[in-house]
Amino acid sequence: MEFDFISSLAPNTYFDRHFDCEAVKILPGEYFVTQRDIVIVTVLGSCVSVCLRDRISGIGGMNHFMLPGNSDGGISPISVSARYGVYAMELLLNHLLKLGARRNCFEAKVFGGGSVLRGMTANNVGDRNAEFVREYLATEKIQVVAEDLLDIYPRKVYYFPATGRVLVKKLKSLHNTTLYDREMEYSMRIKKGPISGEIDLF
Repeated sequence: MEFDFISSLAPNTYFDRHFDCEAVKILPGEYFVTQRDIVIVTVLGSCVSVCLRDRISGIGGMNHFMLPGNSDGGISPISVSARYGVYAMELLLNHLLKLGARRNCFEAKVFGGGSVLRGMTANNVGDRNAEFVREYLATEKIQVVAEDLLDIYPRKVYYFPATGRVLVKKLKSLHNTTLYDREMEYSMRIKKGPISGEIDLF
């Protein structure tokens, strides 16, 4: 199934001097999984991220996604819209399983879904993202051990899959429009992208 326009393995790696370790930054539509002791970093507005790990082995990862609206600016039918969220989740799940994580050992921490995108508040984008991720994880019987969803502020999230540690900083003021611009561009990309094919579920 071709969804390259909404999900890809994050390519942005750097060395974080504060935590003295390798770090990976994920942007909207990206995800990252690892067996190593590193930190995964993202900044969330209306999008959501699921931090998912095997609590025994420490194999874990994070995604960053949003449910799309339709092309005329409204909300797409939930059955259509949710397919994007399901695909983003299945990419993360399946990649973790391929690395050796065990499904019965999964634990999740979820973040984001803030009402921060100008012009999209009426569509409840953050609310829909938060509702989707809660329902998906409940359906899949994956335990949610922590969450910080909704509110009106963007968040910066640092996730350490090896230990499950998460640091969340609410950004009550932004110095530029980079976050808004990235999420708006991502939103337009997924609304215009075709939905085709089937999803292979484990």
